[in-house]
Amino acid sequence: MSAKRRTVLQAGLASSLGLGSAGLAWSQASAGRKIILGQSVPLTGAASEIGLAFAAGAKLYVDAFNARKNSAGWTFELRQLDDGYDAARATTNARKLLAEGADVLFGFVGTGSADAGAAVSKAEGAIFFAPFAASDALRDAAHPTVFHVRPSMADEAFKMVRHSATLGQRRVAVLAEDDPMGRAGLAAVNLAIGELKLPPLVASAVVPVNSDKVDAAVAALMKAQPQAIILVSLFNTTAAFIRKARKAGYGGTFMCFSVVGIDPLFTALGNEIGGVVVSQVVPSPRSTSTPIVREYLAVLESTDQTPSYESLEGFIAAKTLAEAVRRAGKGFDQARLQTAMAAMSDYDIGGFRINLRAGVRDSVRAIDLVTIRPDGKVVR
Repeated sequence: MSAKRRTVLQAGLASSLGLGSAGLAWSQASAGRKIILGQSVPLTGAASEIGLAFAAGAKLYVDAFNARKNSAGWTFELRQLDDGYDAARATTNARKLLAEGADVLFGFVGTGSADAGAAVSKAEGAIFFAPFAASDALRDAAHPTVFHVRPSMADEAFKMVRHSATLGQRRVAVLAEDDPMGRAGLAAVNLAIGELKLPPLVASAVVPVNSDKVDAAVAALMKAQPQAIILVSLFNTTAAFIRKARKAGYGGTFMCFSVVGIDPLFTALGNEIGGVVVSQVVPSPRSTSTPIVREYLAVLESTDQTPSYESLEGFIAAKTLAEAVRRAGKGFDQARLQTAMAAMSDYDIGGFRINLRAGVRDSVRAIDLVTIRPDGKVVR
């Protein structure tokens, strides 16, 4: 992410960081109602490029919705707190947001932060909506108030492993960061390999989070001679590993989970990004043939922001929540909102379908694998 873009996004989000009076009770009549969304997101730290873009996309939709002065009978307020990609801070933020009036916890970014937010929401009986890169454990029946807009990590892993098998690449290795995201991704790849009845991983390596200390991992994985390496890591680690693996003579395929972020990865790798495959869980943010993308780009025109997958995902998440509120009807309470969300099993948001209660296999259709050219452009 460029310094200019980071400054613009931070400035645009600054007004969201202050918390005011407590939110309205769910039992209040719908006329003139303000629904408060509480978001803990990394605006600084290791995943800030992802967090800033996702948060900006969500705010983009909320601001546009409120500006329409629609007759729905409600408006949204999006309160965003920085957690620096730290699960303990996300826990504190979640409690603060709920204590100060948030009606829904929304759009937490990062596996550890999502786990933390979900634990708080469960204890408080609150809805936890649209986490970004949450562990698949949050999709089971023990978490009935957690709703996912994006497919699971298992969905992404299944798509990548199946693609490798189709190409005859049966020697697969995994590079994972030493955090909840990395461990969840490694587990997802192993699950996919088992479901597809493929040979086990030839090797796996764990490295520090957001670090260039990857030499030992490069040596270990090269020794196993994989044909494809799946990376479950943020962009800095991913860039360092790809660069050093290629220098060590690796000529196979690199495949990344969507959490890597194409824009920050390109910034880190430059033209060395050529040939890298990235999983994507939303349409291309420049696909003007897709109605939801056209809507997103039309709103984006009035800002200094640039299109990105993460920003579009934030926009889609916020719009999906608004649709759930509409379906809950006038005078709804949290129970009715939860029921409305659970029923959204095939919601067409504009040329892109969402299943809020999808199982770990149900959303494979929503995943796209793209190859990045040396100039950073996407090829399908």
